[in-house]
Amino acid sequence: MEDFIIKLNQIEDSYYDFVVAVLTYVKKKQSRLDTVRNYIESTPGALSADILEFIADQEDFYDDSVYARSKVG
Repeated sequence: MEDFIIKLNQIEDSYYDFVVAVLTYVKKKQSRLDTVRNYIESTPGALSADILEFIADQEDFYDDSVYARSKVG
């Protein structure tokens, strides 16, 4: 995980809250880490907004949200 954190900090416009947000998402499942790591490696010019958009587009992104947990039915 340390190498991934270093990679996040090397993103051109990286900032603390970006790193924390990505780590919060990927720590839930190894598959999330693998998917985001692959995206970053295959898109070397990606900025923080690109990476966050990629994460937000993932099918399981809302699985952890309060809204998803409070849905009825």
